[in-house]
Amino acid sequence: MRKLIMWNLVTLDGFFEGPKSWEIDWHDTVWGEEMEQYAIEQSKSTGALLFGRVTYEGMASYWPSQKGDIADFMNTIPKVVFSRTLKKADWNNTTLVKENVVEEVRKLKRQPGKTLFVFGSADLSSTLLQHGLFDELDLALTPLLLGHGNPLFKADSKRLKMKLLEARPLKSGGVILRYEPERATDAPALPRTSKA
Repeated sequence: MRKLIMWNLVTLDGFFEGPKSWEIDWHDTVWGEEMEQYAIEQSKSTGALLFGRVTYEGMASYWPSQKGDIADFMNTIPKVVFSRTLKKADWNNTTLVKENVVEEVRKLKRQPGKTLFVFGSADLSSTLLQHGLFDELDLALTPLLLGHGNPLFKADSKRLKMKLLEARPLKSGGVILRYEPERATDAPALPRTSKA
């Protein structure tokens, strides 16, 4: 089975964007040569990108006009956007999926190929987390308190223990953190307590 990995930049107080959609100017706090090299390294093991509608629309409006290695990667890699409301997906090499998100992602994971990544897409990520579909959560922790914004992890998320795979400090003060979610089968049984 292919792995499914979430990749996001997140502030110290847990936001992945500001209060307005695509308010991500704070990414410059951590972006630089190290992050660019990490993204290029990451791209070599990537088979497809998965997006929710909002992230897809932002990416599709930005990357086609950009130049360079990362732009070439973003514009040519297979992409899947999950949306009930989007009418069409014109960005090069994109498939639109309107229904059965969980089952479609399970099908994608069963196909041969390289790793699947979800960029941004907090609502989609929340759904995939709830169904235990992520094999890894990769976060670039940004040395910034934003104060308010859109949280990466939603309030309705259930408790989920993580195993740290890697912590890579950056010269910018950021840290790339790689976590593996604990599977239900990996979790130790809780002791039963009787209430008298």
